[in-house]
Amino acid sequence: MRRFFYVINNEATDDLANNKTIYLPTLSTLAIGSEIPLSDAIVHHWCRVLRASVGDEGILFDGFGGEYHVRLQSISKKQATVTLLAASADDCAAPIISKIGLVMSRGERMDYAIQKATELGVTAIQLLSSQHGEVNLKPAQVEKKLLQWQQVAIAACEQCGLNRPPLILAPQPLNGWLKPKEVNQLDVAMVSPIVAALSRDPYYRVLSRSADLRLILSVPAAEQPLMPATLLPVLAQKHPYIELLIGAEGGLSSEECAQAEAVGFAPWQIGNRVLRTETAPVVALATLHALLS
Repeated sequence: MRRFFYVINNEATDDLANNKTIYLPTLSTLAIGSEIPLSDAIVHHWCRVLRASVGDEGILFDGFGGEYHVRLQSISKKQATVTLLAASADDCAAPIISKIGLVMSRGERMDYAIQKATELGVTAIQLLSSQHGEVNLKPAQVEKKLLQWQQVAIAACEQCGLNRPPLILAPQPLNGWLKPKEVNQLDVAMVSPIVAALSRDPYYRVLSRSADLRLILSVPAAEQPLMPATLLPVLAQKHPYIELLIGAEGGLSSEECAQAEAVGFAPWQIGNRVLRTETAPVVALATLHALLS
């Protein structure tokens, strides 16, 4: 059955009389039997590309947990509506909360890293630039690339069955991201508008606190232990939060490695091979899940 991410309207209104902000409803606030319009993207993909017909059924998820069984109710040239048939509270999120600080790479390598990290349950990906990185986005490019990579993550969720897409966080220089700070603030300015509403959800707000463990994927070295001694105890916690730092194709500079270790990143050497930048997230996340089980 086809699955689609249903974008929630991210606009909010201020209730000045009661000094609070009111956000528009999510799918979970709608009654079973409600008829709702589909977004242009879903209409295009489901009704035009896949040639769906009235009566066909599918799954919608909005990123707030759970998913919704729907039936196509009407289709016109410009829009389509569905009826909510049933709701499932199953949350397919990974038991590990994870954020990857990933130095940006070019073309399909970056798409691959985001796609596969999503399939393996990453919670967020912080885009980074570094001394040896290949990509430094101009301010005018950021919004477009952020949307592109967020859509890669959403498409991976639609395919693999996850119902909470990872947040792709706006790029920043690695040395700025590594500066000591009390907390990594998370706000709507850091993400694409299509997932801005999710940044307010408690599930993603966990990213605003300090990680339980910070690991830097490092080049194999003879004097370095294969696994930090703290990794297994942290994985024994309930919903551990782990932050990973992965460099570009040319690796991180010695100064960047030293800065990362100074703010609490422990080196993690997985095996005795040098991994490509798009392979490292896959291996790291898969290893974490294997160790957890």
